[in-house]
Amino acid sequence: MNYTLFTSESVCAGHPDKICDQISDAILDEALKIYPKSRVAIETLVTIDHVTIAGEVTCPKKIDFEKIARKVIKELGYTKKSLGFWYKSPITILIHQQSPDIALGVDSGGAGDQGMMFGYAVDETPELMPLPIVLAHALVKKMDELAVSKLKYLLPDGKSEVSVIYKNGHPQNVETIVLARPHKDKINKNSVKKDLYKYAVVPILKIYKQNLVPLDKVIFNGTGKWSLGGPATDTGVTGRKIIVDSYGGVARIGGGAFSGKDPTKVDRSGAYAARFIAKHIIAAKLASRCEIQLAYAIGYKDPIAKSIETFGTAKASKARIEKFAWNLLDLSPSGIINNLGLQIPIYRETARYGHFGNPHYPWEKI
Repeated sequence: MNYTLFTSESVCAGHPDKICDQISDAILDEALKIYPKSRVAIETLVTIDHVTIAGEVTCPKKIDFEKIARKVIKELGYTKKSLGFWYKSPITILIHQQSPDIALGVDSGGAGDQGMMFGYAVDETPELMPLPIVLAHALVKKMDELAVSKLKYLLPDGKSEVSVIYKNGHPQNVETIVLARPHKDKINKNSVKKDLYKYAVVPILKIYKQNLVPLDKVIFNGTGKWSLGGPATDTGVTGRKIIVDSYGGVARIGGGAFSGKDPTKVDRSGAYAARFIAKHIIAAKLASRCEIQLAYAIGYKDPIAKSIETFGTAKASKARIEKFAWNLLDLSPSGIINNLGLQIPIYRETARYGHFGNPHYPWEKI
């Protein structure tokens, strides 16, 4: 970390791109419930009063894609037509089976695609994640919780952004917080800002033992007004929030998104495996900052390349760290799937507030 100030953002569960991620992963979950070896590659698009779902699904039983999508949309708070997008909006389904050419390589135990994946860990937080993205996730999650409890005037959608000051590679304090959330017109913007400061900003900073950012250092709804959010004002697509999904920009990212893909796709399983290894290196105190790169070729079982970067923070020899790392996990797609238990319906939950840092996910367990 050579930056003296680093900023990461996150988005609420009702953000248009995250609606798409959750619909795609809810379909994946349903397919895995029916048959753990189902093949899924689903993309969703949402816009004003419309949903389009496209892709490939290979599953022995019929899936009610429309019912799943409507359930997700309703649960995210899009329950009124006046929002310009809601759970009764028209839905177009364009789904077919997986290509037999791809299936040929996957059925023999190979990777479902080529690509490179990165995993990252750092000792800045209990989650072994970078502090800026951890705080950004915590703030949007808190806003979503408040919207259904204490602050019911909040509407679906929203974002956060957190800037952290670093010195000699270590976080010092939070410099600025940006919050964005649509809310009912009858509520004054300044009142909303004060409520979010009291019930979201202050508690989250206390949990992570950070300095209390003054109210005037919190930016809320920068244009001055936000009364209508969601797909009615901003089209969403699956896989467009890959920085939010991963490490907030601190680490490198691979070439593919996670959501809507079953774990034979190494875009997903490979990234989870890389995080698993990086986190274990930090937990074992072999380094204080670590990045893992894996690379795969379609149809090949083992990675064609694997590398470790510790950014000068290594506390053991390179040989010792590599021996430790590469003995943690069989890095073939089937090895990752079996050892991490990835063919279970856990994926819709990953499609909000990031794929890393949640202790309930198998790739996060030490």
